[in-house]
Amino acid sequence: MKVRIKAVWSGWVMVFALAGSPISALAQTTPPPPPAPAAPQESDPDSRVDALQPDFNIAALPTTLRMPVHKTAFRVTHRFTRSLGRGDFSDLLSDFFGFDSGARIGLELRYGLLPGTQVIFHRMSDRTIQIAGQQNLWQQKPDGRPLGIDVIATLEGKNNLRGQKSSTIGLLVSRKVARLAAVYAEPMFVVNSNPDPAGDNNTAMIGLGTRIRIRPATYLIGEVTPRLSGYKPGVAQGSFGIEMRAGGHTFQINVSNGLSTTLGQLASSGISSDSWMIGFNISRKFF
Repeated sequence: MKVRIKAVWSGWVMVFALAGSPISALAQTTPPPPPAPAAPQESDPDSRVDALQPDFNIAALPTTLRMPVHKTAFRVTHRFTRSLGRGDFSDLLSDFFGFDSGARIGLELRYGLLPGTQVIFHRMSDRTIQIAGQQNLWQQKPDGRPLGIDVIATLEGKNNLRGQKSSTIGLLVSRKVARLAAVYAEPMFVVNSNPDPAGDNNTAMIGLGTRIRIRPATYLIGEVTPRLSGYKPGVAQGSFGIEMRAGGHTFQINVSNGLSTTLGQLASSGISSDSWMIGFNISRKFF
């Protein structure tokens, strides 16, 4: 009897020992549930490629393309100073179509401050600086919004903002036509456009431009900026060219009858309609 009680007691001791062992605890532990998959992050619609509006400018005129929030874009403008009509063809060829001449170069940085709001810093090699702010008011959409509308305001000054200063306020109106083109009408008013205190001091002008898509990533561009009233030196600047998009880059070769790439310069400078200069723009979006 004692032997049987001892055997039973030994059996219960073994059961309790096994119940407290790491092997038993491991067998009874329920594995934690797998972590829930992270919700997919929605991309900013402003970062998508706009097939009819691939860049923030035509040649010199701005467009209504929106900048994504906290993103940047960079642009180089380059205008050779030799007129293509100067001398005969051998002179033009010896200067390699103006590429051997001097140039006016601009560097531009653009930043998306808020949804639909962007700020722009543009500096020319002649020490002209333009600081601009652009606000989108209305995007063209297929639900009945037929136009894209932005407002732009600039402060511009010569000699690194220590010389003559001017300001521009303008309305940028765009219309995309099917999948073929985008057209622009941009009324602007430039304050203190005349470097000479005598005569008209301000300029009212309108920018007219278009970008025509001839291939999926190739475009023809054209623009002109006639002055409507006020200070109107020389002729209105016009430009035309061809442009290609490759990823975040845009490459443009253009011909213009002026060297202006800022709004104040478009109002206050003009060259004869017989003087056409070759140039190019290179832009890069960092998004």
